[in-house]
Amino acid sequence: MADDAADRLRLIRSANIGPVTYAQLIARFGTASAALAAIPALAVRGGGRAPVLADPRLVAREQAAVAKLGARYLFLGQSDYPALLAQTDTAPPALIVRGSGELLARPVVAMVGARNASAAACRFARELAHVLANDGVVVVSGLARGIDTAAHVGAITGGTIGVIASGIDIAFPPENAALQERIAQEGLLIAEQPPGAEPLARHFPQRNRIIAGLALGTVVVEAAPRSGSLITARLAGEAGREVMAVPGSPVDPRAQGCNQLIRDGATLVQSAADVLELIRPMDARMLRAPRSRYGAPPVAGDASEGERRAITGLLGPAPVAVDELIRQSGFAPSVVQMVLLELELAGRLTRHAGGRVSIGA
Repeated sequence: MADDAADRLRLIRSANIGPVTYAQLIARFGTASAALAAIPALAVRGGGRAPVLADPRLVAREQAAVAKLGARYLFLGQSDYPALLAQTDTAPPALIVRGSGELLARPVVAMVGARNASAAACRFARELAHVLANDGVVVVSGLARGIDTAAHVGAITGGTIGVIASGIDIAFPPENAALQERIAQEGLLIAEQPPGAEPLARHFPQRNRIIAGLALGTVVVEAAPRSGSLITARLAGEAGREVMAVPGSPVDPRAQGCNQLIRDGATLVQSAADVLELIRPMDARMLRAPRSRYGAPPVAGDASEGERRAITGLLGPAPVAVDELIRQSGFAPSVVQMVLLELELAGRLTRHAGGRVSIGA
């Protein structure tokens, strides 16, 4: 088991291997060890050089650091990995966690919102989270300033999960260091990045997908248009989860995002009862199907040279949906996915949000 964990982590930390590619490699080859051995040949078929595989010594060093911090790994496909998150198209191959994994077996609701939230909104979020947590619902958020902090503080005594954009040993913002440690002790703290990783801008959308994926539904409390909170809400909707929003004054820019969500079909929330009404009848096996399943279908069989040329010829600098490639090529999804896998390992393919891909000129 230890060797398998090291191989999985080495695969995850290798160049050109994201969540979709990782899932496809495991689906195709069964084990991380077999996938690592197959990568050079796949990259050559994709028209490039084999990606640089992670140094086993660095992987061992990371594992030692995680253990020293009192944390542990949850790997995609293993029984203790969050079931709802595993259903999403870009589920993280591995999570690093500290705290009570028991919280992942309870109903989870995400609560997100503005960092510069009003005092009234923070109070509402804190009280809403408190009622939900005391009613057996775990509240997950991102430990940011404003609404995230209020939600964690309100739910801490009943059950809260903090998902951070840094390594599990880095507190951001710094003023939440004590709250983050308390969540690790009394709730559950989750990071995707390895220990020591600073919270870079690109890490926050990745964190948001985890928040949305863990929860039966997402509640937005104050959010400006084009904010990270709306990204989380969009990801929740794409995953077939409930999207809820607290209405606000039309003259407050911080309420525009929530009001827009409600206009677009999100459920209006005025109390914990509104949230509970949506999620209580919901069984995790009865969630709405996501809009697409472009993420990581099982990869089976190899592509011929003719199929490879035809699929590559349909790609260009403009991102195109994988579903569209399948339709236009007329090939089986498994063939298209295999060619995309080869191209990505060769460093030629870029994956974009919404299950779209592109290739350089």
